[in-house]
Amino acid sequence: MPPPADLRRPDSRRHSLDDLLTLMAVLRDPDHGCPWDIKQHWDTIVPHTLEEAYEVADAIERRAFDDLPGELGDLLFQVVYYSQFGREEGRFDFDDVVDTLTAKMLRRHPHVFPDGTLHSRRSSGGDAESQVAERQVKARWEALKADEREARVTDGAGASALDDIPTALPALSRAAKLSKRAAGQGFDWPDERGVIDKIREELAEVESALAENDRTHAQEEVGDLLFAVVNLARRLGCDPEQQLRGTNAKFEWRFRYVERALAASDSATDRASLEEMERHWQAAKREENASRS
Repeated sequence: MPPPADLRRPDSRRHSLDDLLTLMAVLRDPDHGCPWDIKQHWDTIVPHTLEEAYEVADAIERRAFDDLPGELGDLLFQVVYYSQFGREEGRFDFDDVVDTLTAKMLRRHPHVFPDGTLHSRRSSGGDAESQVAERQVKARWEALKADEREARVTDGAGASALDDIPTALPALSRAAKLSKRAAGQGFDWPDERGVIDKIREELAEVESALAENDRTHAQEEVGDLLFAVVNLARRLGCDPEQQLRGTNAKFEWRFRYVERALAASDSATDRASLEEMERHWQAAKREENASRS
């Protein structure tokens, strides 16, 4: 079957990055470009950037690798968009983005590029040497990032260990980064038991606020409870955002199972009892567990 007309190419040449940059320049051309693209600006593209990043994550989690080149392309297109804005305003262009990124990665990987150039290489070592090198790399990476944060300070207040953690991150992801950065400064529990105790403490404060019928305070304490749970995820070496996405998918599958089971008996969630829905929910869990074994 031939490809749709809008996917056919006049020749078989593969498009290059230069083609993509040219395409963006034409789309933004005031006289010949696309009306929608012409009216876009820094702020209007940000929501699309976040959405495209999540679609990349979703494709990876679903192992939809055939979809991944397209999703990665959509994400790359966001970088091209911002680079075009920068070029139009005389601030920077795509080449500046690539140069800045490459220079930063060379600077942060002296264990790989000892001379700070792409052509230099480290000498190979055994497993023991590699383990020591890995610990040194982590320490140096954090030190270099701290130096970069210090260099960006312009208000005279001094650099904070929490600088450069984007406020636009999803709240769970940002909480994880904040707590990890603070833990790197020694502000952490000695073990997981301390975090679990903190979770219990925060849950008790939620219960206390509810007992006093102070829902505003209870809502605030729920935030503290979530932050404590994020710290437990960090201590366990997992990403809370990813774990919650997995739980969301699990909940969705089970609830859809309940809906199908009720429909098969000519019922629905808005007519069934809680006990009936719970029975189907447990059946969904059993089927889920059976599929894993």
